[in-house]
Amino acid sequence: MSAASIATAAYLVAALLFILSLAGLSKHETAKQGWVFGVAGMVIALAATIGLSVHDSSVRGTTALIVAVATVIGAVVGLWRARIVQMTGMPELIALLHSFVGLAAVLVGWASYVEVEDKGLGSFAGSLLRIHHAEVFIGIFIGAVTFTGSIVANLKLSARIKSAPLVLPGKNLLNLSALLAFAILTVVFVLHPALWSISAVTAVALLFGWHLVASIGGGDMPVVVSMLNSYSGWAAAASGFLLDNDLLIVTGALVGSSGAYLSYIMCQAMNRSFISVIAGGFGIEAPSGAGEGEYGEHRETSAEQTAELLAAASTVVITPGYGMAVAQAQYPVAELTRALRARGVDVRFGIHPVAGRLPGHMNVLLAEAKVPYDIVLEMDEINDDLAGTDVVLVIGANDTVNPAAAEDPSSPIAGMPVLRVWEAEHVVVFKRSMASGYAGVQNPLFYRENAAMLFGDAKTKVDEIVAALAAQPAVPVPA
Repeated sequence: MSAASIATAAYLVAALLFILSLAGLSKHETAKQGWVFGVAGMVIALAATIGLSVHDSSVRGTTALIVAVATVIGAVVGLWRARIVQMTGMPELIALLHSFVGLAAVLVGWASYVEVEDKGLGSFAGSLLRIHHAEVFIGIFIGAVTFTGSIVANLKLSARIKSAPLVLPGKNLLNLSALLAFAILTVVFVLHPALWSISAVTAVALLFGWHLVASIGGGDMPVVVSMLNSYSGWAAAASGFLLDNDLLIVTGALVGSSGAYLSYIMCQAMNRSFISVIAGGFGIEAPSGAGEGEYGEHRETSAEQTAELLAAASTVVITPGYGMAVAQAQYPVAELTRALRARGVDVRFGIHPVAGRLPGHMNVLLAEAKVPYDIVLEMDEINDDLAGTDVVLVIGANDTVNPAAAEDPSSPIAGMPVLRVWEAEHVVVFKRSMASGYAGVQNPLFYRENAAMLFGDAKTKVDEIVAALAAQPAVPVPA
């Protein structure tokens, strides 16, 4: 059997493992199994690619060695970053990895242009050559948009630049102009390939990608990360066409389609337009002064008072947010959950689709702390029960529990479905200060009569509540 046949068979196995990986990652219970399938598929794919390059007579030995060395270096760097990254840093790391995929697509496109068009190789002729021209151009455009867009996402998520949306005069016209320029340049390049046109589309795409993501506000960044994941998949698929690599095409299509579907699901959950997302923002023309009104005085509470409240409760719902991740409070939260359940309290978690900085961010943290899967519920599953809940603990969440989204049409987050925690009998909000959330919108929940603020580090405060709860006498819970 030839090396090419073995590689093709290996690619088929790897593709099947990637499909199984996606299926496994769709549920908490099978996520680890899905991860194993994904890693196994990638190992097989890399081994087949290196082996094929070694046996390919058209590839020099030094080239095959470079491929092998690059693989080892990439693996070492990947393992190192995976070991040192905190869960709070995962979103920006993922955004940075997306940028690498985009940059790779740009480099592959340029290399293919130099190899085929500039050197005049005869492997393409007639209509096939023009199809190749289109592949090069589209691949470079998608890759460049993904590259700069992912860099902006990384900078926003890591707070290196402001999370507020960039609203330039005529921003929608700028985006449309970039797309029109891409369409015109594509036709020109297909008919008359030249260095100036491929350089122009690279520059346009880099600027377009930057502006596209910069125009989206921080509160919507989880959708942006998912969207960039989709873009990186299509960029990889474009590279697969240029490199004549079937596995790269299949893998890119899987990532692109699954990322697009996840973005669509999240947009539905946030009551946002999917088209407006991929067009560079959610129609962000935020009213001046929105969300800056005065809501009265807030009320503070203590860990001891919160423990008393929990000791007398029969139902408790915990709604975590990014603040829980920053404080690394998931372990004491899990301990508090066990202590309350041991007292007969019905404890559940309410997870907003965009809680944190990444889809599924809170679910991963809670699973890491061994919180049972069956008490971790999505927003749609828990929202109707909040009105009958004794106590809701809002731990580090802000925008996802903001009543302004449901009650204030002038709010920048108006229309976004939120956890209606204010309907509960008592609400305790864990925060470091009264500052607004990541979206920069004031939260009137903090001033409600049934809400109290517990200021300080979430981990420290939850530990104090656990200790205070242990000193509280058990209260019989009605059957």
